[in-house]
Amino acid sequence: MRIAVDVMGGDHGCGVVIEGVKRALQTEKRITALYLVGDRSEIHAALPQRGFRDHRVHVVHASEVLTMTDKPAAALRKKKDCSIARAVELVHDGKVDAVISPGNTGGIFAAATFKLGRIPGVDRGCIATVIPTPDHEFVLLDAGANIECKPLHLAHYAVMGSIYSREILGYQNPRVGILSIGTEETKGNELTLGAFKLCKLLDLNFIGNVEGHDLFRNRVDVVVCDGFVGNIVLKTCESLALAMFSMLKRELTANPRRQLGALLAQNAFRTIKRRMDPEGFGGAPLLGFNGTVMKAHGSARERAIANAIHITTENIQHQVNQIIANEIARANERLIADETVAAIVLSQN
Repeated sequence: MRIAVDVMGGDHGCGVVIEGVKRALQTEKRITALYLVGDRSEIHAALPQRGFRDHRVHVVHASEVLTMTDKPAAALRKKKDCSIARAVELVHDGKVDAVISPGNTGGIFAAATFKLGRIPGVDRGCIATVIPTPDHEFVLLDAGANIECKPLHLAHYAVMGSIYSREILGYQNPRVGILSIGTEETKGNELTLGAFKLCKLLDLNFIGNVEGHDLFRNRVDVVVCDGFVGNIVLKTCESLALAMFSMLKRELTANPRRQLGALLAQNAFRTIKRRMDPEGFGGAPLLGFNGTVMKAHGSARERAIANAIHITTENIQHQVNQIIANEIARANERLIADETVAAIVLSQN
């Protein structure tokens, strides 16, 4: 396996990303080559500081950086030598099998769209995020790439999310639901009502609509929505988890008796924190593109980068993109075969 890592886009500098790469390579023997993409001088300065020597590591120079404040499409046209563009080009040219970046989310999505293109039959790519719950994990998609969607897009997300849940998370028959304001088939807006009709015809374990309070009750494994709703759900979950731990810490240190109770329960709290830690999955895959693309969090530290690399190798080994291509083709055939649904799909184009 050959992987490219954009080392310039994160909040903590290329040194942190390189340390994450080092940790991953210590255990990932499946990787035959790893390309560090970014400013050559900064990369070479960071490598010896971390005692990092590995014959699999190569440096690809990029003189520019796409910042978090850059407008993606315009910046990609202006900064043609930015690290995100150079990393994605390595996938396009067949030199690597996957790319990982902690940089500008819109920039990564735009680079994947313009330089790699979508898998045939996929109408819109998306970002899939794994969210842990007390008993399992569910895949949320789209998590913020597409603000405006059509029913067909959500149907494709359902197919891709089911594949990712099955191949990477190990759920044999993932339960797929559309996030809506009620579980009844008649509840929702034009988008969710249309997507419901399409998903019912697909070869999925489709359970219908799900509501917000279903997400953490082990009732659904793949949650489908547009990027506007998905991004709100994702960031609300992240902030709520931080708030809960902050409140627990404050209350458990309020007096000596509570501190003693906290000491006795510290292993339980560590287990909960470890399970809810977003760095456990390292990043979110961009699904539906002609190449494996992983978006790491901008604030990702070493452990998150290492985990993102590990999950990326799983994507490659399980041939997720090839499976998506095959199952999307079959899904589209099913949809077009139904005259009523075909009319719905065609009217959205």
